[in-house]
Amino acid sequence: MTLATTTPSRGTSGRRAEGYGLVLFASILLAVVGCFNLIHGIAAIANSHVFVANAHYVVGNLRAWGWVTLILGALQLLAAAGVMAGNQLARWFAVAVLGLNAIDQMFFVPAYPFWSLTIIALDVVALWGLCAYGSRENLAAA
Repeated sequence: MTLATTTPSRGTSGRRAEGYGLVLFASILLAVVGCFNLIHGIAAIANSHVFVANAHYVVGNLRAWGWVTLILGALQLLAAAGVMAGNQLARWFAVAVLGLNAIDQMFFVPAYPFWSLTIIALDVVALWGLCAYGSRENLAAA
C-alpha cells in the first residue's frame, strides 16, 4: 500500500459539508428568530407592559409595528422550512425576510432597545450563513 491510498484526499467535499452545516444552522436560527418575532409581535399588538412606556416612533405606533413583526415572523418560519428542505428560492426569500426584519427591529428600538439589537445581531448571523454558504452545491451536500 502506498501512502496515497491511506490518506484522504483534500478536495472541496470538506467545504461542502461545512457549508451545509452553516446553512442548516442559519435556517434553525431563522426559525428561532421567527418564533421570537411571533411572540414579540403579539406582545406589541396587545400593548404589553414589557415595552418602554411613551416611546416615540418615527412612523406608526407600537401596535402597527407589532403587526409588521408578527407577519415577518410567520414569513420567517415559512422561509426556514423552505431552506431546511433545500429550496434555493426559499434561501433568497429568507435573505430578503431577514433584511426586512433587521429594518423592522430598527424601528422597534424605542420600545425595546436591547431586545431589538439582539434580534438584529441574530439576523446578521443568519444572513451571513445563508449568503456565504448557501450555494446549490452546499444545499445539495447532505
